[in-house]
Amino acid sequence: MEPLGTARTDAYLRRLGAARPARPTAASLRELHLRHLRTVPFENLSIHLGEDLVLTRDAVFDKIVTARRGGICYELNAGFAELLGALGHRVELLQARVYGKDGALGVPYDHLALRVDGRWLADVGFGDHTAHPLDLDEPGEQKDPGGVFLVRPARADGEGAGGDLDVLHDGVPVYRLETRPRVLADFRTGAWWHRTSPESGFTKGPVCSRLTEDGGRITLRDHTLIATSADGDRTEEELATDEEVRAAYRTEFAIVLDRLPVPLHPRP
Repeated sequence: MEPLGTARTDAYLRRLGAARPARPTAASLRELHLRHLRTVPFENLSIHLGEDLVLTRDAVFDKIVTARRGGICYELNAGFAELLGALGHRVELLQARVYGKDGALGVPYDHLALRVDGRWLADVGFGDHTAHPLDLDEPGEQKDPGGVFLVRPARADGEGAGGDLDVLHDGVPVYRLETRPRVLADFRTGAWWHRTSPESGFTKGPVCSRLTEDGGRITLRDHTLIATSADGDRTEEELATDEEVRAAYRTEFAIVLDRLPVPLHPRP
């Protein structure tokens, strides 16, 4: 697959407010990763607006760059992969299964993450996660503004553990990463499941979230606006009217909606 053309690459960089790096380096990857998290929100609004999740390079580019929207992991990391590839990085798509609160692994192709230049685990599509790429060559704990992370071989007694890696956040496993490279079309079944299944957390209600400049996070979940500081302090504001919700989308995420998303499978 040919990389993004120059005009589209420049448009993506403008979307992030980033200059074109002179060459692909770990430092430039780190900066772009952080800018993506601050600028392009993690959001599942398409699911609740009746829009399809189309996993093609053109659809992802049009949504993130042209429409100035966000997306879920398949879209965000696929778009970021295209950008990084156009800038000279070697990028591989990896599939992961997310650990639930009960410690059980989710469905195959539950999540899409990126291996960059054979060393870095980049992930701009997991919501409240790392601010910077993780070093896959580092066997010990890695401190990040988002917490303390560890990448370790999956335990031998785990399901499908051979050669897989577990990613832990503050000591808790968050997802199991398969190291075999995949192509974007492989993730269509996972995206369909997350878009339609009552068991998917994404169908319970709309959510839109991004990292803030000061290291905190702003999240709009249904009609609740949640602000979390870098120190972990949290405030919640219930928005009383639809217009207040639309205004929050515009102000906090630069997303303009002519109608509000309606939960596909509302929480009981």
